[in-house]
Amino acid sequence: MSKFIQLDKRTGETKSQKSQARKLGRLPAVLYGIGKDTLNVEVNEKEMLDILKKNPRAILQGKTADEKVMPIVVQNIQKDSLSGKIMHIDFQHVNMTISMDSKVTIHFAGEAIGLKSGGVLQVDLYEVEVRCMPDVLPTSMEVDISGLDAGDQLLVSDLIFQDGIEVLTDPSTVMIQIKIMHDEVEEPTATVATTA
Repeated sequence: MSKFIQLDKRTGETKSQKSQARKLGRLPAVLYGIGKDTLNVEVNEKEMLDILKKNPRAILQGKTADEKVMPIVVQNIQKDSLSGKIMHIDFQHVNMTISMDSKVTIHFAGEAIGLKSGGVLQVDLYEVEVRCMPDVLPTSMEVDISGLDAGDQLLVSDLIFQDGIEVLTDPSTVMIQIKIMHDEVEEPTATVATTA
């Protein structure tokens, strides 16, 4: 279980009320999965930005206004298309007794040996989708790529997770590769003979 976050009762539902709340550092949010109804709440913007920066997929301990504490995850984030600021957050209640689908961020560590021989690093995938029980969900995974030579690639199937974690992403998907750059050879320009 990760960081605690306070889920306060939302102060208002109108556009102007939500705008005022944001000016005070409060973000409108909604909590799903606690029954048929959804819970409209507000969260502290500074705290959420800190959580999202460290681990956006962490399982949080959400505490509601009636003092109930429950495991939740960030399901969706709505941002302003121009400023990039967070406008709304969707939380999902996590049932700790059943498996869940989530994504695990992959961090690539080390410097591939292929870069020293002129290879170029190309990352195609930074995260994979997994299915597991919430208490074994990894926050991230570090992969050492120092052994990759020019022409080598790392597939999803090369990742090694602990028992109980099922990888849902296609195992043949390329995550990272060290591309070999060939010098472009200029083709000779054909000359056309002309007769006087």
